Amino acid sequence: MSSSAPEGFDPADPVALTRALVRCPSVTPYEGGALALLESVLREAGYAVERPVFSAPGTPDVENLYARIGTQGPVLAIAGHTDVVPVGDAAAWTREPFGAEIVDGLLYGRGACDMKGGLAAMIAAAIRFRGENPDAPGSIAFLVTGDEEGPAVNGTVKLLEWAHARGERFDHCLLGEPTNPATMGDMIKIGRRGSLTGKLTVHGRQGHVGYPHLAENPIRGMVRLLAALDAAPLDAGTAHFDPSNLEVTTLDVGNSATNVVPAQARAVFNIRFNDLWTPDTLAAEIEGRLRAAAGNAVRYELAFEPTNAVAFLTEPGPFVEMVADAVEAQTARRPALSTTGGTSDARFIRRYCPVVEYGVVGQTMHQVDERVAVADLIALETITHRVLRAYFGAASS
Repeated sequence: MSSSAPEGFDPADPVALTRALVRCPSVTPYEGGALALLESVLREAGYAVERPVFSAPGTPDVENLYARIGTQGPVLAIAGHTDVVPVGDAAAWTREPFGAEIVDGLLYGRGACDMKGGLAAMIAAAIRFRGENPDAPGSIAFLVTGDEEGPAVNGTVKLLEWAHARGERFDHCLLGEPTNPATMGDMIKIGRRGSLTGKLTVHGRQGHVGYPHLAENPIRGMVRLLAALDAAPLDAGTAHFDPSNLEVTTLDVGNSATNVVPAQARAVFNIRFNDLWTPDTLAAEIEGRLRAAAGNAVRYELAFEPTNAVAFLTEPGPFVEMVADAVEAQTARRPALSTTGGTSDARFIRRYCPVVEYGVVGQTMHQVDERVAVADLIALETITHRVLRAYFGAASS
């Protein structure tokens, strides 16, 4: 993909920019031309642009993009990612996965809603705003990664560290993830739950089922331990978070014989937790429940996977209200303030400034025939433009 924009291309048109991005096959961790396209678009719009590449042992190198226009505060950052999940079975798609075809008002393609469409609409709005207000106070910055759908090791977390080390500071951030469950105006995200995964192994002694006194069945111990984890709620939730939730995701003994007591039973569980917990305090709670249930009767091992997914909340206040007001002005609906769903790069951004997530409808993200309504892209561009007017207008008053 050329780093220059297509002939006749208008980057202030959110639909045209979305189509151009979707046509870049930027499956994690490959850049696929998407960041090169944005570099060209943003440079032409007057932004200073840099393309840092970050590495870590055992992970692929990842290209990122940082752009800024303006030299003074306040600084509003807009964040997003251009990488997408794999297409899967291409034959199952009714439209070319990277064709960006528009049919009946819907734009098809991998990443159309998660989240090239959201990012394109916000970039288009920023270009339009600065074109209309070249002397507007403050600065707009873009933080764009190619590693959100992957390990999230060489992307936003390092891009933020890199920017901070250079003296860049952000007052607030918009993240263009697809937050609406069904209709524009449904929801904005003001926080996210954390995620902690545990691996539990119960040890027994293999033997013949006809001689149970010579064997020790680990399945009984596993049932006992899992029942203890599920016996009482972790918490009752908070004003902005649902109760923390533990789900067993795998349970296996690796035994195909019907007359053999297995030697081990293994389970994996994942907890989506609210801001009453940290990974350390939650791990201690789980360990305590297992110790009490096991006593001296069950031999087990527990290991937690390292996690950077910590629960956080952007407290409702002027910035959250500004975004909600812009959504309501465009859609005639007051969006719910939510902390539901999976993790996002907002968990890294919140260490540097308050962050609010708002984007398009996410019903088809990661699915075959992923698509976004053209009308939703236009609406998101207008919503973002309203936020920019209010944000920098308030700053100058």
